[in-house]
Amino acid sequence: MVKLTGSNKIYCAVFISGRGTNLKSIYNYSKKRYSKIILKLVISNRSNATGIIFAKKHKIKTIVVNYSNKLEAEKKILKNLKNNKIELVCLAGFMKILSKSFLKYFKHNIINIHPSLLPRYKGLKTHERVISNKEKFSGCTVHFVSEKLDSGKIILQKKVKLLKLDTPKKLAKRVLKEENKLYPKAIDKILSNA
Repeated sequence: MVKLTGSNKIYCAVFISGRGTNLKSIYNYSKKRYSKIILKLVISNRSNATGIIFAKKHKIKTIVVNYSNKLEAEKKILKNLKNNKIELVCLAGFMKILSKSFLKYFKHNIINIHPSLLPRYKGLKTHERVISNKEKFSGCTVHFVSEKLDSGKIILQKKVKLLKLDTPKKLAKRVLKEENKLYPKAIDKILSNA
């Protein structure tokens, strides 16, 4: 994992595909006096991602990558990560799976947030599956990214109680609120232990 020396901060990149609510919470965390990161770069595979507008408004460097050729897209991303001296990558609703070679290059320095209590409900449509299985709890997990989907070492989790009238949309909204609180805590935790 990233090594911190003294009061040094590290450069962080956030990868998004949509609204960027977790990007906002990571940005707000980066502005705190005790924060250990400088949010240097936002990368998206979609030019119309709302998070891109937020990043530009806050003068964070943004890069939109065309994913029609995955190999070329990842080459471009890696080049930008190197050029900006990025040491920590935070996936925040980034809807692309990173290749093994990309993960090898950035070993142990990529984290992700997933809207379930991993190792349960990996992949997509988590809220629908949680509700149809009549679970009592759902939640969210911040974990290190490994070659297997949603299978890396867990950093932090937060439980969310299911309510009788929950729909996937209602549950998603409540889980997302917890995600926004959990992500900065997870970053703080791994960098405090670095």
